[in-house]
Amino acid sequence: MLGYPEFPLLSKEGDVTIGGVFNIHGKTTEPPLSFTDTPQLLTCSSINLREFRFAQTMIFAIEEINNSSLLPNISIGYRIYDGCGSTLSTMHATMALMNGQERMVEKSCLGQSAVHAIIGTSDSSTTIAMSRSTGAFQIPVISHFATCACLSNKKEFPSFFRTIPSDFYQSRALAKVVKHFGWTWVGAVRSNNDYGNNGMTTFIEAAGVEGVCIEYSEAILLTSPREQIVSVVGVIRRANSRVLVAFLSQLEMEVLLEEALAQNLTGLQWVGSESWITDTHLATRYSSILDGTLGFAIRKATIPGLREFMLRVGPAQDTNNELESWQRQCSGSEKLEDINNPFTDMTELRITNNVYKAVYAVAQSIHDLLTCRYLMTKNILSSLRGVNFSMKSGERIYFDENGDPEATYELVNWQRNQAEEILFATVGYYNASLPKQKQFALTGTNITWAGDPLKMPLSVCTESCLRGFRQAMIEGLPVCCFSCIPCAAGEISNLTDVAECIQCPLEYWSNEDNSQCVPKLVEFLSFDETMGILLASFSLGGASLTMVVSLVFFRYRDTPIVKASNSELSFLLLFSLTLCFLCSLTFIGQPSEWSCMLRHTAFGITFALCMSCVLAKTIAVVFAFKGKMPGNSVPQCSIPFQRMSVLSCIILQVIICVLWLALAPPFPFKDAAYTTEKIILECNLGSATGFWAVLGYIGLLAILCFLLAFLARKLPDNFNEAKCITFSMLIFCAVWITFIPAYVSSPGKFTVAVEIFAILASSFGLLFSIFAPKCYIILLAPEKNTKKHMMGNILLKKYI
Repeated sequence: MLGYPEFPLLSKEGDVTIGGVFNIHGKTTEPPLSFTDTPQLLTCSSINLREFRFAQTMIFAIEEINNSSLLPNISIGYRIYDGCGSTLSTMHATMALMNGQERMVEKSCLGQSAVHAIIGTSDSSTTIAMSRSTGAFQIPVISHFATCACLSNKKEFPSFFRTIPSDFYQSRALAKVVKHFGWTWVGAVRSNNDYGNNGMTTFIEAAGVEGVCIEYSEAILLTSPREQIVSVVGVIRRANSRVLVAFLSQLEMEVLLEEALAQNLTGLQWVGSESWITDTHLATRYSSILDGTLGFAIRKATIPGLREFMLRVGPAQDTNNELESWQRQCSGSEKLEDINNPFTDMTELRITNNVYKAVYAVAQSIHDLLTCRYLMTKNILSSLRGVNFSMKSGERIYFDENGDPEATYELVNWQRNQAEEILFATVGYYNASLPKQKQFALTGTNITWAGDPLKMPLSVCTESCLRGFRQAMIEGLPVCCFSCIPCAAGEISNLTDVAECIQCPLEYWSNEDNSQCVPKLVEFLSFDETMGILLASFSLGGASLTMVVSLVFFRYRDTPIVKASNSELSFLLLFSLTLCFLCSLTFIGQPSEWSCMLRHTAFGITFALCMSCVLAKTIAVVFAFKGKMPGNSVPQCSIPFQRMSVLSCIILQVIICVLWLALAPPFPFKDAAYTTEKIILECNLGSATGFWAVLGYIGLLAILCFLLAFLARKLPDNFNEAKCITFSMLIFCAVWITFIPAYVSSPGKFTVAVEIFAILASSFGLLFSIFAPKCYIILLAPEKNTKKHMMGNILLKKYI
């Protein structure tokens, strides 16, 4: 047990003095406070060999510099105090270093600091207290182990520097590691001080950005009662997460692990911070708990000559050594090479190298100051801000505007060698100066995992959502706890654990498992499907039947009934009906630019020709029976008149079609909006006005035919041409009136089918209504196909 550090534990005079504060003892015992007695001094206990190695490394670096040519004719001295892991002890040491008087109550302060720079301390909280005091006096503090990001604030800590990266980077690096291995549901334990609280806050923020959720976040202190430590370990045991991020100092980690060992807490994947991740004492004592641990460490280095120097350390070699407890227990003749402990272990020189670099940074600043003699106002603090030099190892040393070094880490993994000893294997790197996508990388070295060395543990709140599913948040739970919902039709997720499904492009649709967008089926009325085959068959059948009727009429062209039917118009009507049947074929098949223009214009012109012929026949019949005696006037049903009337009607329809094609012709169109699963390939009308004008003109001709035929409905029974035309027009008009609503409301290829059906139905109606009775007489009732029978009315004698 040591009392309050009134005097430096290690000291040596020199032209320039560097102070040092290390937690050579890890615990302090606070005496009971009473207001009646003089307060007793704090006592320090529990020697920390690692921290003592840091102190000796500082001495080694100073001796090495004194024996080099870096500072010729100038010697560096040192005064090293024990901070005892206590802010109060550290502040006492700081005041002693600044004033140069151990008992400041008895003597007044000198006007100048006794030291030019201070190396220390090993934790953030005591370093913060030290830096607040030294900043006002422009005494630089260079820490080898204080990582709190808060110390980068130059307004609060203008004289602070460090040779270890800020936790601003380490916390983000830890978040990237956790995310990289797919651990989205983790626990967290931290030191309840500036180091732990600031580091964990940054980690939680960075983890949130990476999509990692924190199941619990507990805090402990070295001085926490055992009940609190037991409670924290209980929280860890009951948690679902299998990964634990420990942002703890080495001493607090040891306290936590002692309780974890007592409760046999195993099977967790530990992820640690640099403060304990390479501690050989923890690796030796708690290897059963920490197998497979991952964490970021400061880069490993070698310091030539340091081990030999350490092995010479002892009371006999250092008369200024104030470690009285060691002097009482040691004779001075012991050999340190026979001892294996954290003091003599030179295999993991990481933080030790930071102490070494800090001393050299001060020496380099003094060198720069002395070589710039003309800058009389320059001091060590301002000189430190500009140091930029290389160590003997080749490592570049400099400080950025915040007093921080370059943020580089090694990702280490606790692995066992053949002797079952823990080794710190480097399995990855992190460099904050690189672009974000390149900052973190694995080396390819196999990683040992907790629990099963060959299998990476899984730590998620909810199992991954497979492709074709999306995450749905559960009310009241963190975002990492979700349910998996299948993507809606037309949406996909081609990755696991997506928050939102992706809408397929307009011409694509989702496959069966909603994992990929596939081209939609293209739908059109084709010759390969049943409907197309049936309609094409009826079309060809109608055309064939019409040609058969034409052949019959041609065969019996000299018979009275053919002559009475106006054979020229009859043949022209049969020709137009043949075209009407055949034009329906243009509506079947994949629409193209030419087929779209052809199908509608062919339909319009052929039906106009058909209606023109019917109209001419109707006019001829009406004029024949409603006119005066033929001998008194020019015959109104003459052939030239009939030809002119047909030609006039056709020309008008041709003009309408030409205007339609010239201004806004029909064109092929992919309708992907009407139905979600298919693309309907159809002919867009181009101009709806053109289409309805063509259809309306045909309808007008049909109505005229109907009205004229209706006027001739009471003609003699033996000649029933007008009745046939009237009946055919009734069928024609009924079909096309029904067609309009059916056409507008039919979806996809059924729209085309409806149009074809209307064409075929009206064509068959005309064919059967007008020509079936005549064919019946010609073929089955030839006794009626006589001149006497056909001239039952005397008015027909001159014209038929």
